[in-house]
Amino acid sequence: MLVATTLQNRPRAMQRQLRLFIRTIQWLPVFRYGKRFTSIRAEQRTQILCYLQDHRVEVIRCGFWGLRTLALLGYYGRPESVQAIGYAADPRGWEARR
Repeated sequence: MLVATTLQNRPRAMQRQLRLFIRTIQWLPVFRYGKRFTSIRAEQRTQILCYLQDHRVEVIRCGFWGLRTLALLGYYGRPESVQAIGYAADPRGWEARR
């Protein structure tokens, strides 16, 4: 839900860029492994993601880190994840620790 809300608040052009980037990730491994991202082994997925993370072209790195941020938001924004990691946010911020 957090990811959907976050994406709704972004410009349409950015939403299109994200869709294109996800499609690119899906099809990029075909050139190296002959299979789409969702069909390759975990080690191969890691290689592809590391390649994108460290790519020499800045816009690709930015796309990767934006997508990564959304994935982390989706995972850690779930109530069960909050409980599992012991996150105890308080409206008082750091003052709550005193």
